[in-house]
Amino acid sequence: MAKRPTITDLARISGVSVATVDRVLNSRLPVREDTARRVYEAATEIGYHAAGLIKQRMRHELPEYRLGFLLLKGNYVFYSEFARELELAVSRSPRFRGVAIIDFADSLAPDEIVERARRLAAKCRAVALVGPDHPTLTVAVEEMKAKGLPVFSLLSDFAAGIREGYVGLDNRKVGRTAAWMISKAARRPGKVALFVGSHRFHGHELREIGFRSFFREQAPEFTLLETLVNLEANQITQDTLVDLLGHHPDLVGCYVAGGGMEGAVAALRQAKPAEMPAVICNEITAVSRSALADGVLTMVISTPLAALCRELVALMAHAIETGAANAPGQTFLPFDIYLPENI
Repeated sequence: MAKRPTITDLARISGVSVATVDRVLNSRLPVREDTARRVYEAATEIGYHAAGLIKQRMRHELPEYRLGFLLLKGNYVFYSEFARELELAVSRSPRFRGVAIIDFADSLAPDEIVERARRLAAKCRAVALVGPDHPTLTVAVEEMKAKGLPVFSLLSDFAAGIREGYVGLDNRKVGRTAAWMISKAARRPGKVALFVGSHRFHGHELREIGFRSFFREQAPEFTLLETLVNLEANQITQDTLVDLLGHHPDLVGCYVAGGGMEGAVAALRQAKPAEMPAVICNEITAVSRSALADGVLTMVISTPLAALCRELVALMAHAIETGAANAPGQTFLPFDIYLPENI
């Protein structure tokens, strides 16, 4: 039977004295964070029986932060999954003990989003939200910043130069990628449709810019229809796409730049066009995965939620600890691409 590691073994492996290990285990005197972490990592490596206790002691010494998050439409699979990943990222942060307070806006109305954001701001050390680039929200962010509260924009930027930072995808690249795929996957040149949730969403505007610029530069033989606003609503997307398919038999491509993917899939299954257009949507879920497998969707562009949430939570903690950034920036995460052959 292997010998059970002792406190002396742990001290030797971690490169500290037995007295230091004792302080880490029993919180007798303050120990530097990097020293405690080295002891914990060594304890985990050698299977020391009190590794769990060391981790608990380390977390007990960490500061506690309440972080607020405002997402859209909690009944949507994407946002409910987003909320779960945020809770995980906060609970597992190595630099603080945290509480995630998550709320959902029922609509895209700026007034509702501002009201809910202010409620979060009143009880949190930092907030992050999905919202439109609207003057009402910009004023609210200015007020929060004046009170020393860091505000982060998620997925779609707003209040640029005022908010603490943006965390999400490079939306112009997302739009160009969707256009590239349609230009390659469409069976022939023809008409292409584009849906956005709202022209007030900066991220959707950038996706539209990237989408149209690619076709203008690289595939001018395609005809882009007037951009359609679906308010990220599945029923609006479904009804509109069914109508488009009926009135434009030469529709060869469609990109849903925001929410509404489930509605687009339902429309394609309902209409059953003789020649299926190349259709690009966002976020991998059970619905989009099934649609890819059935050949209903051509490609899904997906946000790496776990990585985004870890990055966001670390940035929020950094802003709390060091104060507002002199040059509020943007953090772009690489997006995931799903095709029928890699789901």
